[in-house]
Amino acid sequence: VSPWDIALCATGTAVAGENALVLAVLFYTPSLRAPMFLLIGSLALADLLAGLGLVANFAVRYLLRPPSEAAELGAAGLLLAAFSASVCSLLAITVDRYLSLYNALTYHSERTLGFTCALVLLMWLLCLGVGLLPLLGWNCLRDQSSCSILRPVTKDNAAVLAVTFLLLFALMMQLYLQICKIAFRHAQQIAVQHQFIATAQATSTRKGLSTLSLILGTFALCWIPFAIYSLVADSSYPAVYTYSLALPATCNSLINPIIYAFRNPDIQKSLWLACCGCIPSTFSSRPRTSSDV
Repeated sequence: VSPWDIALCATGTAVAGENALVLAVLFYTPSLRAPMFLLIGSLALADLLAGLGLVANFAVRYLLRPPSEAAELGAAGLLLAAFSASVCSLLAITVDRYLSLYNALTYHSERTLGFTCALVLLMWLLCLGVGLLPLLGWNCLRDQSSCSILRPVTKDNAAVLAVTFLLLFALMMQLYLQICKIAFRHAQQIAVQHQFIATAQATSTRKGLSTLSLILGTFALCWIPFAIYSLVADSSYPAVYTYSLALPATCNSLINPIIYAFRNPDIQKSLWLACCGCIPSTFSSRPRTSSDV
């Protein structure tokens, strides 16, 4: 058994456990029903499935005897669907952040829970379609020479996935730059007004920007090296290179729940209530805003 595969399986187990906790908190806390928390739940579900996909891939490779092509393709499809949904959820969070600042006055009336649910459902249907591609012929099981580092995905299909990922990340970064411009403009207006409410909004906006920076920054550090490597490499490259880049990529799903648990006050309160039945006095009682995500 490869120690790299053991590490990926252990990471997948930790990822699944952490994100299951986030989903449980969101599900059992009635106050966490805003559209922004639905997007957090979508990301947590995607990361949960990614963790389960890593465990399933280990089981198919080492525990399933005799080997099954359908099981191998199914595990690969689960990983494709989960990580695609993770990327799309991050994009949705970025778009939501942009709209909450660009249309601050009409955001809560336009971004209803039903509207957000419909968009999340559409996004998941698209990602599930991507996950079905290996079963529909996007595989190299019949021609091993065409395999990419993402076996059983072919080199051409892996290149398509990598380019799509880089384009989506470029879009997220462009939106993030627009968010920074809007936030700086708001900060200048707040500096002129010198009002308590404006100061509270400024604090909320800075917190939201800080959280988004952590999410996108860790996402870029974890995934971009692996995406670029999958563009230039193929199955003939040493497996150690693939493992050394794939492991940090999967760790992104391990980092996301930590960011939310420690930086979102509502999720923190729910976790404190679930763990010890109380809320520390250090928590402020200010109302939740869209900038907290």
